[in-house]
Amino acid sequence: MSKSRFLTAQWKNLVMLNYEVPPEILKPYLPAGTEIDLWEGKALVSMVGFLFKETRVLGIKWPFHVNFEEVNLRFYVRHFDGKEWKRGAVFVSEIVPKRLITVIANTLYKEHYSCFPMRHSITKEGPNHTRFLYEWKVKGRWNKLGAAVRNALVKIEPGSPEEFIFEHYWGYNRLNDYKTMQYQVEHIAWQVAEVNDYIFDADIAELYGEEFVPYLSVKPFSAFWANGSDIAVRIGDKLVVPPALPK
Repeated sequence: MSKSRFLTAQWKNLVMLNYEVPPEILKPYLPAGTEIDLWEGKALVSMVGFLFKETRVLGIKWPFHVNFEEVNLRFYVRHFDGKEWKRGAVFVSEIVPKRLITVIANTLYKEHYSCFPMRHSITKEGPNHTRFLYEWKVKGRWNKLGAAVRNALVKIEPGSPEEFIFEHYWGYNRLNDYKTMQYQVEHIAWQVAEVNDYIFDADIAELYGEEFVPYLSVKPFSAFWANGSDIAVRIGDKLVVPPALPK
């Protein structure tokens, strides 16, 4: 039986820059009962920028918390529930400009939200392209994540790298060595568009840790954009994974 909806919103204009990293640097964040989900043998993380719109928490539109930006760093895992594999995402960092969102998500879902001033822009570049830019201010500096996108939407193809990045319908958070927070995310399959240019300019060490600097400072493995849709996040529950018996 599905849990009740905790949050509903629209996620729009998703910029995704994807980087290959050694699996070892993700292990401190790996929730119990999950394993890293690899794309053709590669462990990928994604820098993600997008818009929250028409946000409701428990059915309520909270004043000044309806429309806002988010930038996050995430990686990909899967969990076998005894019947099927569930593909999900784990968040290393999530940034929003709304303190209430930070408090709720960190308290109830054990997320890793931070609150910083943010802004975004959507700029037409001739008849065929649009540039999407997300910015967040840390220690007086505006960090940037964005992409220039061709104005032509296509479906995500089964088995494609875009499907691997976008088609995750579960979130997992590490609580301790034996407990994991699990929650379901619902949305329709999105459409994507070709990325012709991108930017990621941020204080990686300050935001994500020194271990990520060598891997987020190079050209991304891939760059995607999706139009987004209405989404719903179900109330989470806990997975308890018994410790392995000594051999």
